[in-house]
This record gives sequence, C-alpha cells and structure tokens, in this order.
Amino acid sequence: MARARTDRSGATRERILDAAERLFAEHGVHAISNRAVAEAAGQGNNAVVSYHFGTKADLVRALVRRRTVEIDRLRAARVAALPPGPGVREWVDCLVRPTADHLGELGSPTWYARFAAQLLTDPASRDLMVAESLGSPVLTTALEGLNSCLPALPVEVRLERTDICRLLMIHFFADRERAVAEGAPTARATWSEAATGLVDAVVGVWLSPVTGPDVGGAP
Repeated sequence: MARARTDRSGATRERILDAAERLFAEHGVHAISNRAVAEAAGQGNNAVVSYHFGTKADLVRALVRRRTVEIDRLRAARVAALPPGPGVREWVDCLVRPTADHLGELGSPTWYARFAAQLLTDPASRDLMVAESLGSPVLTTALEGLNSCLPALPVEVRLERTDICRLLMIHFFADRERAVAEGAPTARATWSEAATGLVDAVVGVWLSPVTGPDVGGAP
C-alpha cells in the first residue's frame, strides 16, 4: 500500500513537471498560475502543485534540476572520454553537446530549451537557473578545462564571452526546439548535427581577437 502511494505521488510529480515545463516554455513563468499547472496536469486539486513543490521558485528549481541531472550524466561521459591534452574545441564540445543529446533523447516535441530561454527574461529566474547549473561539479570541470586553454584572455573578456556563449547556446537550442515542434525546416537535420554547428560558432567566439583600449587590445 505504501509503495503504491509512493508510485502515485511520483507519477503526479512527473505530470506536474511536464505540464509546468510546457506552459512555462510557451507563456513564461510569471504568466502561469499553479492552478493552470494543476489543470494541465489533470489534477482537480489546485493546491497539488504547492503540496508537491512548495513555491513557484521551488517548482522552477525542480524543473531545472530534473534536466540538469540528465545533462550532467551525458557531460560526465564526454569528459571521461576526452583524449590527453584536450583543447578549446574538445571542452566546448563537452559544454554544448550534452544539452543537444538530452533534447534528442527526449524525442519531439520538447519544451526545456524554450523554458530555459524564458528564464533568461527575468533576473530572479535567471539567477536561479545559473545557481542550479553552477552547482554541477562536472560543469565546473569543463569550464575550468576551457579556461586553462585560454590563459592570455583578460578576465573581463572571459566573463563577457561566457555571457555571450550562454545566450547563444540557450536561444539557439530554443529556436531549433520551436522549429522542430512546429514542423518547420531547420538548418541541420538532427540535434547532434545542430550541436556540431553550434560548437563551431562557440569556438569562434572564444578564439576571436580581443580589441579595444579597455581590455589591452589595440584602440
């Protein structure tokens, strides 16, 4: 009996997470109430979301964590398989490709990439997502590996390009996810091929020249 209750509770939580991820992706976090999430999850009790997750921030955190766990699993496998002395491209591959691989595993349609893009529009949600992601040891390993390949890059440029690449990755995946869900044409046929193109672009960002009087380049 206890096992059955636990299974039902786990299934309810997953239905809530699926519904919330879709609604947040389509409409934004602040536009969706717990009641709307409960109804989309097929739950008659409007308090069920609060019962299982607490606050809206706790629900968002649970959504990010659910995907981060799987993405970290894929990232750990890539980091473990790196050849000796990996360079910029190898580390960027470890940063970019796991998300694409996970989206490919989920099948179509998916909503996580668009959900992540929605989080970027609100400072509090963005900080929550970043904090949840940066708690990952394997992500830290990949970032430190990338930084070790770019010792001459000024700190302010490093921070700037980190932001640029984060925005590029999130919005690129979100746009492709939307196109796939709508049956629209995409530049590359699969998530793996799309990741290859994104890795090319991100490597280009990191290896591009540094200019400007404030960062030690030419005025």
